[in-house]
Amino acid sequence: MNQPLQRRNIHTFSRLRRIGGFLMVVLVLCLIVPASSRAAPESELWDRWTAHDPDSVMTIDHRDWNMFLAKYVYPESDGINRVAYKNVLGNDRASLDRYIATLAAVPVASLNRNEQKAYWINLYNALSVQVILDAYPVSSIRKIDISPGLYADGPWGKALVKIDGEAVSLNDIEHRILRPIWQDPRVHYVLNCASLGCPNLGMTAVTAKNTEQYLDDAARSFINHPRGASIHYGKLIVSSIYDWYQEDFGGSEEGVLRHLGSYADAPLAEAISTVGSISSYDYDWALNDKNPSIAERARKRGS
Repeated sequence: MNQPLQRRNIHTFSRLRRIGGFLMVVLVLCLIVPASSRAAPESELWDRWTAHDPDSVMTIDHRDWNMFLAKYVYPESDGINRVAYKNVLGNDRASLDRYIATLAAVPVASLNRNEQKAYWINLYNALSVQVILDAYPVSSIRKIDISPGLYADGPWGKALVKIDGEAVSLNDIEHRILRPIWQDPRVHYVLNCASLGCPNLGMTAVTAKNTEQYLDDAARSFINHPRGASIHYGKLIVSSIYDWYQEDFGGSEEGVLRHLGSYADAPLAEAISTVGSISSYDYDWALNDKNPSIAERARKRGS
């Protein structure tokens, strides 16, 4: 082979090798970056849970959950409800476990739609707290990598409870039951992922009677808090929830803006209308812990 051609072949091979190495790095990064930080699971109906009894008058006793929330959820001056995970006593942990077991034993298809909606919301939140208590101390729920899959992130994909013989995960409750069946974007404001960036864990249980008011109040509270939407130097910064679940909020940035405007208080609503576009999204995954040392360390690390 003549020398110019040989040099050209060596140069081509070297270039291809560099491109291949770059593509491999991109592929690895795509695999190791947690799914929850790239995109949320799609809303995909699990038909199994659409059955209900519209004439049912059956109700669920949420006393154990109410007592737990009243004792361990603390509303702070910054507008964020924190949970005193460290202080949970053995008998209260047993009550939480008993409450979840009681919910798991409910014949869900025998409930009416309103009772079912409250049922799934409370179960999701109680399971999230249980997961944190099982792993505590922990700086972020994303550190609890118990979901199946080599690159799984957090606990959301793990089946945590059996209901009517079906193994159910947090992802199932949110993305395969609540979102597709009710198609109510306000559900995002009452599902708590144990993080500072998440809408607050309420201090009382959701019930069939209080659901509508509860969801409206939660939406208004979150949107008018800096976690939900805020204006900085003329730019609108909103929660990553509106990026991950844009399809639930109208399917576009314009839909998100209309949704925000419908719950924002007058000054914020006017500012959103004036700005007219979203500049960036933000979310704080640090644990919503009453223990300030763990929460502060998590924030500093950017967990």
